[in-house]
Amino acid sequence: MVPNGALFLLLTCFSGLVHGEVAANFSSCLEFFYRNEPPKGITGPEYRHICQLYRNAYRFATLYDSKYRTPLYSAYKLHSPDGKRPKPEWMIEPQLANSKGNKNMMYIENPDQNVKESQAVNDDYKHSGYTRGHLAPSSHQATMDDRNATFTLTNIVPQTATSNNQDWSKFEQKMSARFKNVCKDKLYVITGIIPYKSGEHKIKDRVFIPEYIWSAYCCDDNNVGQDQGKYFRTYAAVGRNDPNSGDDVVEKKKSGYDVKEMPLEELELILKKKLNMNIALFDGHCGAK
Repeated sequence: MVPNGALFLLLTCFSGLVHGEVAANFSSCLEFFYRNEPPKGITGPEYRHICQLYRNAYRFATLYDSKYRTPLYSAYKLHSPDGKRPKPEWMIEPQLANSKGNKNMMYIENPDQNVKESQAVNDDYKHSGYTRGHLAPSSHQATMDDRNATFTLTNIVPQTATSNNQDWSKFEQKMSARFKNVCKDKLYVITGIIPYKSGEHKIKDRVFIPEYIWSAYCCDDNNVGQDQGKYFRTYAAVGRNDPNSGDDVVEKKKSGYDVKEMPLEELELILKKKLNMNIALFDGHCGAK
């Protein structure tokens, strides 16, 4: 049996195929996945595959659930930023609301009901007690346009402030440092969520709150080998988004928002247990085995 809270990963009711940048697969933006292969095991016509388009260029990819108004994961290639964090307006995905809408993400000051039904809007996060947590973070993107593109609400989950600004942020910084110091070529990253077993954890009775946030990376660099430590070619992590959660996934040690790093295989076993899915995040386990 699948936990009730994980049903939104399986039973989204959104009939028909949507054409354009929101589609039935990631065929337009496979470049953001190792060997052009999206994760296996998280599939089905009910999911919205978004090739995130900003200023007519693809920036990253997101698997999105419109019914529960939350991304399941975002996939991207990590780069070192060439400037400061931007402060753009929070954008939405027009084609989630209307299949004939603009292919580019955009800012809408007063979204209509069609938009609100299909995805999260900025008002959902105001006074909610949660921050807007990036799955594909701005700090892992190269150009200003790349960083601006991460400020779309289809890339955002409700994240506690301590997790977003401290514990999880430190892990993102570690990932950037490892890329600079060791992985000189491409670092593919997939960051996603684990829902609560109960489906009642929502903000504004609209947007589902994750219990955990996870991430895994794959270094596509022939010069990276086992002799360079346990963190390569691939590694993963799970972070707590609730200080009251049990210790079965990540042991509570300090803040309650602790992050546990682990081999890719351990993360996939956690996802299998929590989501009842046989998930393979990187083709061939990123050549690690």
